[in-house]
Amino acid sequence: MLKDDGPNPMRILHIIETLNPESGGPTESVRVLLSYGPIGYVGEVVTLDDPAAPYLCDLDFPVHALGPTNTTYGYNAKLLPWLRANRHRFDGVVVNGLWQYCGFAAWRALNGNTPYMVFAHGMLDPYFRYAFPLKHLKKWIYWIPFEYRVLRDAYRVLFTSKAEKRLAEKSFWLHKWNPYVVPYGASGPKGDPEVQKQAFFDLCPEVEGRRYLLFLGRIHRKKGCDMLIDAFAKIAPDDPELHLVMAGPDQQLWSAKLKEAVAAAGLTERVHWPGMLKGDAKWGSLFGSEAFILPSHQENFGIAVAEALACGRPVLLADKVNIAEDIAEDKAGLMERDTPDGTLQLLRRWIRMSAQERQQMSERATECFQQRYDMSENAKAIIRLFENAIVPATP
Repeated sequence: MLKDDGPNPMRILHIIETLNPESGGPTESVRVLLSYGPIGYVGEVVTLDDPAAPYLCDLDFPVHALGPTNTTYGYNAKLLPWLRANRHRFDGVVVNGLWQYCGFAAWRALNGNTPYMVFAHGMLDPYFRYAFPLKHLKKWIYWIPFEYRVLRDAYRVLFTSKAEKRLAEKSFWLHKWNPYVVPYGASGPKGDPEVQKQAFFDLCPEVEGRRYLLFLGRIHRKKGCDMLIDAFAKIAPDDPELHLVMAGPDQQLWSAKLKEAVAAAGLTERVHWPGMLKGDAKWGSLFGSEAFILPSHQENFGIAVAEALACGRPVLLADKVNIAEDIAEDKAGLMERDTPDGTLQLLRRWIRMSAQERQQMSERATECFQQRYDMSENAKAIIRLFENAIVPATP
């Protein structure tokens, strides 16, 4: 057993390839989890980032950046020796994500010594098997000698919903792991909503005083951005005062083509692209919106979904967002299929709702966040798991 409850907090290490906010949900989840030290643990992070990376500045938890790392696989010769030299300092280790050297290095350094868990973060979703068959074939080559062992020997493999756990079993017929579904979510907003809204309007003044729907995430083909643009063009005449904000980083350099579609529809003045939003501007964009929309083809969780709920904003989701069904059952949002017609139906259903119906859904959004998606429960669950971990003896 690990240490009993007492005055000394549990020490947990998170391993992740990068803490760059532009890399998506796993990075944000680590940042949020590390903000809950007062509930019973001290957290540190080891990452393959360049120590000089600007996004590592001003973090309120220790970060050991071993980069720069320049390979797609994330191989870094410093990681394995660092883990072996420091594993005695930690009660448990969380590996965030799959398909990177981070997991294999953790398996080599920790198996039989320090309990480790793997947070899958949606990376076992069978969507990738069908959407990218050649990449899936390459993953099989890596799966058998490496990733299969990492997951097999992990103390727990963590999933964020029953749907993710169920789907993960369909990706590879050869699999063995000890699954556990943990509560997941986000931290709620802190600060003055009016100040935060103004911070957003300073970046996107075109929507100040206007009604708008908000897409907040990577401008990525997986997210269904093209379907959203096309659907908005179709409903735009039905609600001439409604605008659309497409906020997020464009790593695929796709927004230029999407903007062409917007221009062809004559909607340049009603679709806005403020880029990636952080801090007060991010929260302000949520508080200022009518609703959040995400017509994604695959979404393990969607931290921005939980953040929107925390701000009391209804969420309009595709059914491939793994938590969409729960939210729809709570009547905190709408759910349709991840198709062009499904996306169109999301928008049509929203604009046809009365003001009273929208207000009721907003109230249920806040309740849904509080009951399901407060990230502090995730941190507590991880602590409880490590408290009960038994490290198997090395054969």
